[in-house]
Amino acid sequence: MDVLFSLLLVLLGASFVLTWGLRRYALARSLMDVPNARSSHSVPTPRGGGVAIVLSFLAAIIWLLLSGQVSASLAMALLGAGGLVALIGFLDDHGHIAARWRLLGHFAAAIWALFWLGGLPSLDLFGFSLNLGWLGHVLAAVYLVWLLNLYNFMDGIDGIASVEAVCVCGGGALLYGTSGHVPSGALPVLALAASVMGFLLWNFPPARIFMGDAGSGFLGIVLGVLSLQAASVEPSWLWAWLILLGVFIVDATFTLLRRLMRGDKVYEAHRSHAYQFASRSFGRHLPVTLAVTAINLFWLLPLALWVGLGGLDGVAGMLLAYAPLLGLAVKFHAGALER
Repeated sequence: MDVLFSLLLVLLGASFVLTWGLRRYALARSLMDVPNARSSHSVPTPRGGGVAIVLSFLAAIIWLLLSGQVSASLAMALLGAGGLVALIGFLDDHGHIAARWRLLGHFAAAIWALFWLGGLPSLDLFGFSLNLGWLGHVLAAVYLVWLLNLYNFMDGIDGIASVEAVCVCGGGALLYGTSGHVPSGALPVLALAASVMGFLLWNFPPARIFMGDAGSGFLGIVLGVLSLQAASVEPSWLWAWLILLGVFIVDATFTLLRRLMRGDKVYEAHRSHAYQFASRSFGRHLPVTLAVTAINLFWLLPLALWVGLGGLDGVAGMLLAYAPLLGLAVKFHAGALER
């Protein structure tokens, strides 16, 4: 326990110091996110701080691998997929990569991760174990690519993507801790939470540095990989992780579908997510980020634990969890044309 606490403290400190250094670098090189008509912020802010999360977490995974505390298959999935997505995001932050090439790279990262994980585990569906075979692997690849992209879409106001990652990781770690399964499965999850916390100290509203595509895409695919790893331990945990990710999944998916139905170019930047409308309604980011934290802790976390511990069917639990989130998406006009 002392070693674990020391590791988490080191990761938090390393991420904090790296973020400080990246902020100085961004200011010196004028790597600024300058507000425009599609922005949710009003002050030029350094970007690219998510690299601190990437470096801290990948270093932790290498240490856990070398010390025998994480399997080689999971480590290779996280290092390869996470590293590739972070590299693509870093290059895009510093220039521009065409959407088709980004998407190709994202699918390559997803396929790499699934190769090492062995594909999609069997699903727990209304008490039955369902193996989808090759179709499951295709769906898992789409799931990973969608999750990393929606994480990028949802990283639009101060602190929201960082808070979401910490809450999801906390819930995932609790599933391991309260279920009697091997506690080492929680180590990568806790390592990611600590790496994000160090960055969050700089990113909490009002943010002094933004995450950038390198960090948001990295978080999306790493959380996806960790959710599939959890499902291989206990099939019902996939539903639990989908519940924990509910705020981002519902807002991003509802917004995308509404824009698709209207014929919008979905690859173009916009600010029509529910959380963006909400932040403009409140006039600042802090109330929305705190609201997301409260929803995660007091609504989604209890339902995820209920499902993960076998007290509630996964599909039923996910539908129950998503119902009020869908209501909030409608209330805050997710996907509507901006006035």
